[in-house]
This record gives sequence, structure tokens and C-alpha cells, in this order.
Amino acid sequence: MMYNELYEIWKREASDKGLTMLPADFYPRVAEYVKKLKEEGRMLDKRTAKAALLKKEMAGVKKMVREITQLRYKKILKTVACGESPPEGVLTAEEDKIFKNASLDAETYQNIVKGIFHGVPPKTEAARRHDRMVLRFMDDVPAIIGADMATYGPFKAEDVASLPVENSRILCKQGLAREVEVN
Repeated sequence: MMYNELYEIWKREASDKGLTMLPADFYPRVAEYVKKLKEEGRMLDKRTAKAALLKKEMAGVKKMVREITQLRYKKILKTVACGESPPEGVLTAEEDKIFKNASLDAETYQNIVKGIFHGVPPKTEAARRHDRMVLRFMDDVPAIIGADMATYGPFKAEDVASLPVENSRILCKQGLAREVEVN
């Protein structure tokens, strides 16, 4: 990743109303670029012109990355709010997790509204995140009925989803999925 490449991506993302195509390895490459800049900065005398330029470059990189991620996050949420899916291949793996979790939250919200319209009060304990685990599927899995009586799936290998802990543990034990660490 170079500054000019990042700048072009930033310009494109800022000017386009929809999500733009990013390289699949965009976030890891940016992280590597920032790491390289930090290492280079540690080796320089802070009073040199090169150190001052490197400091400005780092500030520019941080600003662009912050804006790219914020723009893309807002666009992902707007897509979810409209009940749509982003075009195929436009999300990075990291963003796909955000989209799937946001979609699950939107679905949960819609189910609460539907329940209210049917005279059923919402169950707050079903919406708590700590009762769920985020999984990455290792193999195709057909649709299942969760411990919360909701239908999940079907899933393809490499899909990421949030499921009740009880179901998640069984799927992991069977080797069909692995837990994803969520920070």
C-alpha cells in the first residue's frame, strides 16, 4: 500500500454514493503500511525534515483511513436499513461481518415490530448479544432451528453468522464451525 493508492481509494469512496470496490486485502495492507511508517519513524531523529514529513504522512493516512471506514460503515448501515444487500464482492471479509451482524440486528428489530403488531410483547433477553456467538462456518450447513426457536441458515463454507450459544457450541464441537473472536 502506498500513499497515492490510499488517496485514490479515499477520493473514490468519498465521491461515490454506493460502496466502491476495495482490494480484498485492503485492511491488512493498510495495517502493514501503518506499521512500516511507525517503524521508519522510530529509526529517525525527530528533528529532521524526513521525520516531519513522515509525521505528516502518518497523519494523512490516519485521516483517510478513518474517513474511508466511516463512509463505508454508514453505507453498509444504509444498505441494511433499506433491506438490501450490497453488490457481490464489494465488501471485504471484515466488512462482511459487520453487514451480517447489522442484518441480524435489523431482522431482530423487524421481528420485534411484527410481534408487537401481533400482540406479542418483545423479549429483551433474546436480543442480548452475550447469549450469542459469532461463528465462521467450515462447511455447508443446512438451515437449523436455534435454541431461541428462530431459523438460521442455510450456511455456506466461510459464511459468518451470530447464533445462540447452545447451537454454536454444538456446531463447533461437530467441526462445522469455529468461533470468531469479536472485539
